[in-house]
Amino acid sequence: MAAVAFYVLAAVTVVSALLVVTARNPVHSVLWLIMAFFSAAGLFVLLGAEFLAMLLVVVYVGAVAVLFLFVVMMLDVDFVKLREGFARYLPIAIIVAGVLLAEMIMITVAVANGGAAADAVGPAAATADKTNIEAIGRVLYTDYVYFFQAAGIVLLIAMIGAITLTLRHKPGIKRQDVGVQVGRNAKTAMELKSIETGAGLNPEDLR
Repeated sequence: MAAVAFYVLAAVTVVSALLVVTARNPVHSVLWLIMAFFSAAGLFVLLGAEFLAMLLVVVYVGAVAVLFLFVVMMLDVDFVKLREGFARYLPIAIIVAGVLLAEMIMITVAVANGGAAADAVGPAAATADKTNIEAIGRVLYTDYVYFFQAAGIVLLIAMIGAITLTLRHKPGIKRQDVGVQVGRNAKTAMELKSIETGAGLNPEDLR
């Protein structure tokens, strides 16, 4: 059962990843991305890496909402039209939810029939002398340290790219210029006005 669950989850992950980059609708892409992350988390559970599975679900699936926010900011999606198309997105949402439910049941049955996570075969499996987190740390920072660092660089570049794409300079908007503020002196920062006694202050003098 564990082997069947592994191949099913792996196939769903690959297909979902392909659909993420091929779907024309950004909402569909987000739904397929959730399925890909969830399927990858199931693979981690089968390999005995429950900590990585938890991180994948909590961090990455939770960050999908932020990703969707970036898509809305870049593409200027109309929320009124988006709500009107709820019925159009409902079928694919039901399919994604059904597949996620089937994967949860399959993982539960496979782990229950195959034993505890300690029986899993893989470098991240926990043993008597080390915990699951310690085993994952040894693998990431010893055998695959360069791949791990390369993945971090790719994520950093992606984050900078997302910020750059959403940063739009529009004319007529007041922005802070630190160089101009630091370069001010007493002559340019202050202006002395001669006000007559009892005449008060003319609003035109303040402009």
